[in-house]
Amino acid sequence: MAPRVPAPAYQATKGSQLEVDKNFYTKIGASEARKLIDSFEIPIRSGKAFVVPRAHVCRISTKYGPQVGDLNIWSKDNPRERFWASRTRQLHRSHLTTFDRLWSCLPYLRPMCTIVGDTLAGYSDDVGGRVHDLLGTRCDPYVNQMLSGKVFDFHCHSNLTRAILPFGLSESDVHDVLNVFQVTGLNKDGQYFMEPCPAKRGDHFEFFAEIDLLCALSTCPGGDLSAWGWGKDSEADDMLDCCRPLVVEVFQLTDPNLLEDWKPSQPASYTGMHGIKMPTFEA
Repeated sequence: MAPRVPAPAYQATKGSQLEVDKNFYTKIGASEARKLIDSFEIPIRSGKAFVVPRAHVCRISTKYGPQVGDLNIWSKDNPRERFWASRTRQLHRSHLTTFDRLWSCLPYLRPMCTIVGDTLAGYSDDVGGRVHDLLGTRCDPYVNQMLSGKVFDFHCHSNLTRAILPFGLSESDVHDVLNVFQVTGLNKDGQYFMEPCPAKRGDHFEFFAEIDLLCALSTCPGGDLSAWGWGKDSEADDMLDCCRPLVVEVFQLTDPNLLEDWKPSQPASYTGMHGIKMPTFEA
């Protein structure tokens, strides 16, 4: 007898923002009517923050070979609205791919961007690992020191913190990430594991901005994670050979017909008061 496959807990209803127009986003991903408006490399073990205007496409690519990148996203105009990893995981899946959306936190709860290109779509390995991870989060100096007793200042949390300072943000604004190009899974005991990055030179991950975005990307100090391990005796420098830059490109879509029926996503329509009521006073 075949094992029972439970239905997803969250399913799109007709007309909801969870329902994706795959035909539209396929055209966005395939369109060559693009104008490059920003392009840069993020060096190893560093981070950079950048703006992606609404209705633009952002591409992250592994020009030099496998490398994991930790991605944070905020609303450019309101950094209190930021990417909500756990809700995105519930609404879509533990590892994102084409047509999945990155959702913002409460009380906004709207698609911040939609994935329109993924050269690693469908990837899985022999132990059940999948790519573009939402199960875990960024590496940080706090847990590193807890597990290894060593101080290292260039984890993804720190890289993201430094990257956003010029935009008036601070460490407290760094949040759970999308681990782009990272392969992870859960073993038979439900424990989190990481596997080496499968990306090759030229692989890429693209998303379409549904609103004006501030993004920050860290090149993970573990590089492609082929030598990574929390609490190992090896020094961080032992992983330098695993590290490579990532390339970011931002494109304006130049075909006006492509966006003719598109509109920016809107915040959630809930306007209740969570059951809170003003008391009634009698004269």
